[in-house]
Amino acid sequence: MAKKNIDQNINQEKLSKTAYSLFDFTKKEKSFLIIICVLISIAAIVTPYTYAAMWFGFALAAYSAIANDSIQTIGTFIASNQNRKWYWLWLFMGLIFVGTVTYSWMTLDGDVSYQRLTTKGLEKAPESFVFLQLAAPIVLLIMTRLRMPVSTTFLLLNVFTYKAGTIVDVMFKSFVGYLLAFGIAMVVWFVLERFVQNYLKGKAKPYWIVLQWITSGTLWSVWIMQDAANIAVFLPRQLDLVEFIVYAGFVFIGLGFLFYLKGDRIQGIVNEKSNVTDVRAATIVDFVYAIILFYFKLYSHVPMSTTWVFIGLLGGRELAIAIGKHGKAKKKGAWRYRAFVLARNDVFKATIGLVVSLVLAVIINEGVRNEILDYFR
Repeated sequence: MAKKNIDQNINQEKLSKTAYSLFDFTKKEKSFLIIICVLISIAAIVTPYTYAAMWFGFALAAYSAIANDSIQTIGTFIASNQNRKWYWLWLFMGLIFVGTVTYSWMTLDGDVSYQRLTTKGLEKAPESFVFLQLAAPIVLLIMTRLRMPVSTTFLLLNVFTYKAGTIVDVMFKSFVGYLLAFGIAMVVWFVLERFVQNYLKGKAKPYWIVLQWITSGTLWSVWIMQDAANIAVFLPRQLDLVEFIVYAGFVFIGLGFLFYLKGDRIQGIVNEKSNVTDVRAATIVDFVYAIILFYFKLYSHVPMSTTWVFIGLLGGRELAIAIGKHGKAKKKGAWRYRAFVLARNDVFKATIGLVVSLVLAVIINEGVRNEILDYFR
């Protein structure tokens, strides 16, 4: 009887803590939750009106995708340039964005996705919308607020593809990217930690600032070539001049807001990693990441999740640093365990986003449902 009472007290205590946490979150995020409710209401209203739904969905996707994926590209840039005015960082990255998408638009007959949306299953622009397609970027906003590194490629593209095979191709390319990034990061940072670390101590030389801005700008441009499709999927596959100006202008302004917020909540995922505020560490991360993304850009036009590549890079880097450190066995064990936990948590959070995107894809797209049913028949 006493044991039963103890169990009940423990369960009540857990329930009380959960209820308090939920209440505390609601209290702290009151303004954000009101915005989410307003966005959901607008999405429900504009869904039947294709043209309005198209631009509303694009606006949501543009900010939510870049806000979530900012940790991959401009996250280390923001972390290592915290002493600089936000508007200089914004103008630098914003103009690179405009230049990169302008080149694609001019050379590929109005296509701003670098042919990522020519992939079978994504080549058709939406002729009408359903509510869940507009809700997908709202879900992404919520996950970003919760500091979850979600694959925007999975969450935004999967709800528009009409072929299950396309989803499989995107997932396969993304998981290969994760493994490749993890392996390359292990090798690069193990070598750095063992043999080069002494040369990267003390105050960074001024030329490191120049190198970092060059590598960060290059990475940002290559990332746009991969992930612009996640934003443009709501729009016609060829944009006219006015549509292109609205597209580029809105993202440019959204970037300014993001830099003003210093990356917002999800920036913490970058800041918690080892030494990312050091301009030299940030430069090396961006350089390795840019090479990997550029390789996959050349590999095929199939879209891929840059989020999975990035968390693979950070996970491999953390583990290599932990393995390469000199110290007592107990300390080295603690370092390795911390690296494992960070990598595991990032994968877990990204997997949640993948599952959500697959569920939405199956619910929304009849073609995907039919292919899955045919496979099991």
